[in-house]
Amino acid sequence: MNKMISLGKVLRKRPTDAEKVLWQQLRQKQLEGFKFRRQQPIDHYIVDFVCFERRIIIEVDGGQHATQRKGDILRDTYLRQQGFHVLRFWNNEVLLNINGVLEVIRAHCLSPAP
Repeated sequence: MNKMISLGKVLRKRPTDAEKVLWQQLRQKQLEGFKFRRQQPIDHYIVDFVCFERRIIIEVDGGQHATQRKGDILRDTYLRQQGFHVLRFWNNEVLLNINGVLEVIRAHCLSPAP
């Protein structure tokens, strides 16, 4: 687990442009007062963003995810089995339509827990 924590720290220091843009909107409870963490280890995965209160994980995917779709499906399945809802956005969605992305996240945060 120490290895995962160390990797999370490294990833927090080197965010993608899309991660930077989204983090500026999620940090410090700016979205409806919900606390998000970034590059957070959850078991043997590191997720881009997570709100533990609402059990929501947000992944911001670059082009490499088009070729590793099978791995993403396995990862998402595991995280859902742990009680999380996984939202995935492409980098260009975040960069070109941040308001739309935030509305999807907001709707999931405000919806009643299953």
